[in-house]
Amino acid sequence: MTQPVAERTQTSVDTLDALDAFLAGVERRAYRTALSMVRDTHDAMDIVQDAMLKLVQNYATRPPAEWPLLFNRILHNRIMDTHRRRKADGFWVRLFERSNDADADDVVYEEPAAPAHWQPVAQLEQAAFAHALDAALQTLSARQQQAFFLRVWEGLDVAQTAQVMSISEGSVKTHLFRALESLRQRLKEFQP
Repeated sequence: MTQPVAERTQTSVDTLDALDAFLAGVERRAYRTALSMVRDTHDAMDIVQDAMLKLVQNYATRPPAEWPLLFNRILHNRIMDTHRRRKADGFWVRLFERSNDADADDVVYEEPAAPAHWQPVAQLEQAAFAHALDAALQTLSARQQQAFFLRVWEGLDVAQTAQVMSISEGSVKTHLFRALESLRQRLKEFQP
């Protein structure tokens, strides 16, 4: 027995509304993740838009509970594709030709609301830490960055991260451990 047309249309509208709400909810975080990993605003926007489009085209009919993992897998696959493409195109040569001032313009930091009691020293320390963290993240391998962003930034568990990265759970743990160790070493001055 098939659904009446009016029922199918309402279901489709509900699904599209839910998908639209999901995409609106992940857009900003996905952009910040892509920007941090590819370091180019245009590439980051393209990656996020492409990931959203692929989710809608290929997985809109899947249950909404599956969308976060599917979206993260698409997003991180596109990020890794960009890394591979850049490597093949000689990106590293262009990267070292850029001035350090240009790098500072690529980083987007979200400013927290001003506290009731403004503390300029604390704000300077936070800004210094944010810049040092960004620089330290850039020294990680692409897989270590991916594991860090999925586990720490996105809050996925080990099994979900392994699924998104298409690797074993043990490999996820290894990449994350190495990433965290590297970050600890590079951010020693900020540790109490």
